[in-house]
Parts: sequence; structure tokens; C-alpha cells
Amino acid sequence: MKVDLHNRILAMQANRREVLKGAAAGALAATGVLGLSSGRAAADDLRTKILQIPGVNKGSPGDADWQKVGELCLEPTKKNVTEGEFKGVELSFMGLNNQNLHNLLFRGFLKPWEAYTGAKITWIDLAQADYSPRLQQTIATGTVDFDIIEMGAPFEGDVCGKGLTSEMPDWVKQQIDFDDLVNYLKPPVGTWNGKQYRVTIDGDCHNFNYRTDYFSDADLAKAWQAEGGKGDWGVPRTWQMVQAVTKFLKGKKIKGQDAYGYLDPTKPWGGFAFYFLGSRATAYAKHPKDKAWLFDVDTMKPRVNNPAWVRAIQDVVDALPSEPADQLNADPNTTGFQQFLGGTGSMCVWWGDVGSNAKTNDQSVIGDVCGFDILPGSDDVYNSATGAWEKLDSGPNFSPNMAYLGWGVYVMARVDSDSKKQKAAWSAAAHLGGKDLSLWTAAYPSGFQPYRNSHFNIDEWVAAGYDKPFITSYLNSQANSYNHPNAAIEPRIPGIFQYYSLAEDELSKVYAGKVDAKTGADNIAAAWEKLTDQLGRAKQVELYKASLGL
Repeated sequence: MKVDLHNRILAMQANRREVLKGAAAGALAATGVLGLSSGRAAADDLRTKILQIPGVNKGSPGDADWQKVGELCLEPTKKNVTEGEFKGVELSFMGLNNQNLHNLLFRGFLKPWEAYTGAKITWIDLAQADYSPRLQQTIATGTVDFDIIEMGAPFEGDVCGKGLTSEMPDWVKQQIDFDDLVNYLKPPVGTWNGKQYRVTIDGDCHNFNYRTDYFSDADLAKAWQAEGGKGDWGVPRTWQMVQAVTKFLKGKKIKGQDAYGYLDPTKPWGGFAFYFLGSRATAYAKHPKDKAWLFDVDTMKPRVNNPAWVRAIQDVVDALPSEPADQLNADPNTTGFQQFLGGTGSMCVWWGDVGSNAKTNDQSVIGDVCGFDILPGSDDVYNSATGAWEKLDSGPNFSPNMAYLGWGVYVMARVDSDSKKQKAAWSAAAHLGGKDLSLWTAAYPSGFQPYRNSHFNIDEWVAAGYDKPFITSYLNSQANSYNHPNAAIEPRIPGIFQYYSLAEDELSKVYAGKVDAKTGADNIAAAWEKLTDQLGRAKQVELYKASLGL
């Protein structure tokens, strides 16, 4: 993102916030939502203070808010760094500008850090679709032109495995309260060959977002029964029901608007859109007795063209005629932010951003009618060992997709030759991954979702302005995904986004009607096999097994 565009965005945010403050304050005074009479900590308690910036239902946070939060959360830095200690140090930081979040927030959080430490940061901002190609170019050429990077764990095989990153000092682990991370984000995630490289700033899983007003609508319930719908009208718990509801809603109205069911992102997105097909597939493809679901563990033979994956692809093809007219041009930003938060559609899968944006983003109109759950299950699951579909005695098969394993901040090895610069880079990373600052990023639009055990204190969220049923539903969808015994864990193997990008290219042909689902899946598998041979099959098998704990 160009600097002038960044500045214009901040100016628009400031103007908009002034308009909203009066109306929001009046509404909150009437409801008493933000009253602290419930016995919450005193007003000078840090976590209470930052969660009131700007306050839920007071509009989208802006640069002034990010700087204020960054300033209030500086105390851990001051315990390890003296004022002005990094004067003269210049650092470059590469990350995303997706939805005007990520790097834009980091700028605000780090401005007080820069003022205190004396260091200066320059920024390399990338759109989501451009992120993987830019990083892959760096990996392929070995030309690292940044000191710090916002990166996901799936790239650790490519980056940490090639010795491009700096090992985390022990003082950083203490400053960020490393042990507070939820279990699935602890080592081996963030490590390579037993060394810790990542400051976690996010916990990733896909969860299910739905409109409560759709599934409590009496007219829709009546029509569902009249048209022979299976069971009572309500929130779908399986992908089979998601399909049935999506087809049923075609041509229906709700509150005078066109009604739609599930929203599929079908436009390539630099590899990241593949996660959304994965979330349709895991309940079909991830058997409770098998840790693998993308490849066979002993051979790296792709499973993406087995009956489970082909069914998931066919589901998208079958649902598209019932989705909005231009859905072929919808990437995940469109489905999550423009469509679902904007009031179009009744169901979508996304990372936790939908929940943290529903009541805190100016563009959201669904804050009072949004519910959450783990991903839908399936009436049956494919057993790759037997080559047959099975119905489990326990009921539908559920398998939450731990998509991307969360963003982290990584320091590059090129700073290690300069001890002052190395400490400055790790200090900046530690500030962004601080325990208290992280609570704010989980509660407000940031690009990140809950990832620490301390993020699941519901009373803190209620004190910020979230109503208890809403936030309980949201946090349960996250925690129950993280802790699910049949969660689909993503492999941290070299080239993972090359695999995903190849799949997106072939899937776009399927969704456009150029090839059928099975042919498209076979084409993906063939491309994956070729890539595995290029990367070295024996090594990929070894790393794939390790990533699954085998």
C-alpha cells in the first residue's frame, strides 16, 4: 500500500469516527452495555483500559487507537530496553495490508515503541494474493531484503528450514509469556530442528458463521416444512444440511431482501483460497483414526482426488447456482467482509475475523444476528485405508480445519551480525506479540483471532461491550476447534503454498465449468506429484510425518 493511500485511509477513519462517536455514545448510554458496575477491575487496570479503546459498538478503531494501545502496552519493553537504546537502528518489516489491517495496525502499535527506543521502521506492504509469490521469490533467490516478517507457520519449512531466520532469545520468551499460548500453537509450531523462531500473534482455525435471524424466521421455517425439508428448520450441523439449506433458499426473501445460503469463495487468492475448499473437505476426508488428510504419510501421494475431496469440490459446483450471481469473482475477502458482514448470505466459513468484526467494524450490519460454531460435520467420512465411506457410531464426523496455524512475527538471520540491530528487531517482535496487546487484537478488527489461554476470559470481553451470549458463542467456536480431538492439522512442509496455488489454478477451471470435479481433482493431484518430486519426495515424507507428530 502506498503511503499516500495509507494516510488518506487514516484521515477518513478519523472523520468517520467523529461522526459515529455521538450516536454510539447515546446508544450505549441507553443500554448500559459498557457499565463497569459488575465488579470488573478498577478503571486503571491495563487490560480494562485497552479494551475500552474505542469500545465495542463505537465504530472501527483507527490509527489514534492503535497508537494509544501500543503506548499503554510498552511496560514489558521498558523492562528489557533503556530509552533511546536503539537510536540509529533502521529496520524493515514485510507483512500484509489485507482489509487495511495487519501492517497498518503494526505501524500504530510500534510508533510509541519507535519513540521510546529510537529505532526506525520502514514497511513493505503486500496484498494477500501477492504475499506468497513475493515470499517464494525471496526463498528461491535467498535474497532477504527485510529484517522482520509477518509470516504463517506453513512457511516455516521454506524459511526456517533454509536458515533464513534468527533464533528467539530467552528474554523474548519471558517478555511475551510464551507459556500462555494455546496448546496447538506450542512447539513444534514456531520451531524448526528444535529451535524457536516465532513470536505468535494469531491463532488460526476456520469456524462456521451463520445468521441467527435466518434460522429463527417463521416464514422460512414454514416454507421449509412445506417443501419437504429434512428435520426442523435450524442451523445446519452437517455439510449435507448446508447444501440442502443453500438450495432451499434460492429465490426466497428475508426482510425484503434476497436470501442466500452458503457463500463459497471461488476466485484464486494467492493460495489462501484453497483453505476454504479444505474446510468443506475435512469432515469428509479426515478420519478420526487417521492423522493425514492431504497426502498419504508414507508416499506423499495426494489425497486431493479421492472421493472425499471430489465430493467437496462437487458440493461447490452444485451450490454455486444458488449463491449470488457473481460468485465466481468472489475471493475470501468478498465472502467474509463485503457479503456476509454486509448482510448478504446466511452462512460462511472464515477465520475468526468475522466474529471480531461483527460488532466493531463500521461496515458490519449483522452484529446482533451473528452466531458461531465449529465447522459443520458430515453424515459419513471416507476411510482412505479401506477405500470406503463409513458412518461412525458416534454420529456425524467433525474435523475443524486449523487453517494456516496463525500469523507470527519472525526476525531474519541477517540481523544476527549486529547485536544492537538483532535486539531491536526482537524487541519490536516481542512488543507486537505481548500478552496484553494481544487481547486487544483478538477483540477488535486486526486480522488476528484468539490464541492465548488468557483470551478466553469472557468477563473481560463483556466489560469491553460484547454481550455475553454473542461472545460465548464466538469464543466457544474457537476453543472447541483448537481442542477438537479430530482437528485437521496443517503440514509445515516446504512448498505448501505452491501446492495450494496449483490447486487454485485447477479449481478455477472446475468452478467455471471447463472441467468436471473429478478431472479437476486429478489434475491437481498430478501437479502435486510433480512438485513433490521436484522438492524431493523422501524429504517431504519425512517432514510431513513430523508435522503430524508421526
